Amino acid sequence: MSKIDSHIDAFLIWLEVEKGYSVHTVSGYGRDLSGFAGTLPENQETENIEALHIRRFVVSLHGHNSAATVARKLSALRTFFKFLLREGKIVHDPIAGITGPKTGKYLPVFLTVDETFSLLEAPGKKDRFMLRDCAILELLYSTGMRVAELVSRDLLNLDFTTEMLRVRGKGNKERLVPVGRPALEAVKAWFPQRQQLITDRAGRGRPVERAALFLNGRGSRLTTRSVERLVKSYGERAGIPQIVTPHALRHSFATHLLEMGADLRSVQELLGHASLSTTQRYTHLTLDHLTEVYDKAHPHAK
Repeated sequence: MSKIDSHIDAFLIWLEVEKGYSVHTVSGYGRDLSGFAGTLPENQETENIEALHIRRFVVSLHGHNSAATVARKLSALRTFFKFLLREGKIVHDPIAGITGPKTGKYLPVFLTVDETFSLLEAPGKKDRFMLRDCAILELLYSTGMRVAELVSRDLLNLDFTTEMLRVRGKGNKERLVPVGRPALEAVKAWFPQRQQLITDRAGRGRPVERAALFLNGRGSRLTTRSVERLVKSYGERAGIPQIVTPHALRHSFATHLLEMGADLRSVQELLGHASLSTTQRYTHLTLDHLTEVYDKAHPHAK
């Protein structure tokens, strides 16, 4: 194993253990850093990496990757080299002064209220896990959770008395999120099938994750990919023209709150954003919505 590979391994452990990053995020950092390491000369010493090596890496990405992907890979390198500086493994930061490509302003994709209601009503009696899937869709929209936060929730995290859900987000930070009555009722409706699944699996001596709020047919905790697939499938069934993702429901949650008059700071807390600037993206959407309403309704709009 080369020196940079051992440094990458130490960095990834630090991200997971010290920073509390999800397995999915840590894996993404690992892929980006391994890609960079693969462009270095053989036996390259980590402490001798220069800006030239990074520029060559960036050049190798052009034509095969979007500006957003290049920017993300550079961000991974920045965090990596800051870690090495802090640990005393290097004496200068080779990426300092290197700027990434302009990525343009990202506006989140969201559903209209009517599209959201159509999605929530999409699961039907022919679906084996209709009750579970209804609960998942309702909970995603009611709380604005990230999909990784949803699948990691245990039954004990949901308090039906206070109608609050304890969520563990990025950086291992916890927050309490209110849960609406429709979502709570949908979760309660799923419980008998959940218990039956646990009983059947245990009766046959099969493993089952009893603590998990949502289970698959094998008694295991649902994965983010599984939830992404089912949300996309129900979006298609509901006739929604765009591809529907769990993140689109998160964006819809935030946008609909702001459209109904919620203040930005409250939405920031509910979403678990560390910075208010991240939440401010949604103001573009609400302003666009207000402009559209104005143009349609005001007699002197045009």
